[in-house]
Amino acid sequence: MKMKRTNDLTIAFLGAGRMGAPMASRLISNGFNVRVWNRSVERLSGLVQLGGIVASTPAEAAHGADVVITMLPDGPTVETVIDGDDGALKTLARGAVWLQMSTIGIEWTERLAAKADEAQVLFVDAPVSGSVAPATSGELLILASGPAEAKSVATRAFDSMGRHTFWMGPAGAGSKAKLVLNNWLVDLVEMVVETLKFSEALGLDPQLIVDVLAEAPIGSPYAVAKARSMLEGDFSTNFALKYAIKDALLALEAAKNVDGDLALTASLIPSWQRALGNGAGDLDLSAVYHFASA
Repeated sequence: MKMKRTNDLTIAFLGAGRMGAPMASRLISNGFNVRVWNRSVERLSGLVQLGGIVASTPAEAAHGADVVITMLPDGPTVETVIDGDDGALKTLARGAVWLQMSTIGIEWTERLAAKADEAQVLFVDAPVSGSVAPATSGELLILASGPAEAKSVATRAFDSMGRHTFWMGPAGAGSKAKLVLNNWLVDLVEMVVETLKFSEALGLDPQLIVDVLAEAPIGSPYAVAKARSMLEGDFSTNFALKYAIKDALLALEAAKNVDGDLALTASLIPSWQRALGNGAGDLDLSAVYHFASA
């Protein structure tokens, strides 16, 4: 069913993966005129049914657009899509707003912000916190940072995709905050794995330990949910292991650049990379439990 367009902004949405597709869907459903581009065109069929307009290249999607959104796997991919031969910056008008919502780390964010500045485009660094389910329901947390003059336009788009937008400061602050949050996440998942394996080694029922944690102030809803899925062997993807490792490595790099030490994160990398090498990359990050030693 095609949605009636009730918003006057034209948005070019570049990247319709597991997160991008539901985010674009939210914009279309809220009446924006959305042009969608993705390397795998077959992923766009659902968005077309809602009323999205398929573009053959990023440049075509961005031509005359008020806003361009990038939701792509990593920095090099974003750079190619935005500034390659058919890149969006080739046709994006001066003064347009670029919402860079991928998790790409600090150095890539600075590099892309410089390209936006050269093209006289307003760059908003705005990675999201949340997985597929909140992306689908419009419940993401958006970590926005960028120029004040882009805020009113950006907020209109953000309000359709998230339940709360945190404005963190100048462009780059959003990506820094995302690294901090994802570092917390990977450490928490590793702690859950260690707790379950320790319980088993002591001859305890790990499910009973999880039940205790669910009632205890030291537990957390996310940790308990991940523990239950690990014990059930349900590794359905919410946050793919390959992307969790990518983000953990970005956090370690950022910490090194400020003489910081993320000892917990550094310690989990070898075992998580073993899981990756055993074909678990596209599974949920909770799959590391299956490959962990007691």
